[in-house]
Amino acid sequence: MTLAPNYPTAAQLQDALQAALQPTQLEVIDESHQHEGHAGANGLGWGTHFRVRIAAPAFAGKTRVACHRLVYDALQPHMDAGLHALAIEITNS
Repeated sequence: MTLAPNYPTAAQLQDALQAALQPTQLEVIDESHQHEGHAGANGLGWGTHFRVRIAAPAFAGKTRVACHRLVYDALQPHMDAGLHALAIEITNS
């Protein structure tokens, strides 16, 4: 028996990022509805494609790639559960 993926919500991603990185600015936007018919879309219109705008003290002195890795690491359980695409915007705040 194969279990269906447990697609994440924006609130779940926000909670995970808040816990891992204590950001000073955080916005999580579910853009899944804009990707219907694309690879990784689940046909539900939610839970697969997200945009994250984030600023966090943990990013200080790190390269953009290192900052993105911190975000991906914080969201790995959700990636494993069906999150297909993540656009990350590191902001200054």
